[in-house]
Amino acid sequence: MPSAYVLINTEIGAEDEVLKSLRKIEAVKEAYIVYGVYDIVAKVEAESMDKLKEIVTWHIRRLDKVRSTLTMIIVEK
Repeated sequence: MPSAYVLINTEIGAEDEVLKSLRKIEAVKEAYIVYGVYDIVAKVEAESMDKLKEIVTWHIRRLDKVRSTLTMIIVEK
């Protein structure tokens, strides 16, 4: 099952709001607010690479107040 970590930058002060929205997405298995260059780290799992791409592109990146993302595909578990 394809999985990825998605690093997310939000608008200033919108971390909690984005985190709540992320946790409502079924494919998002874990999501945390973090310190550093990124604001949130989310683990996403899907049935296929195409579905994973769709979730990141159409569900996560389109969330209100998400400024940018960086997706890291997990190669080996």
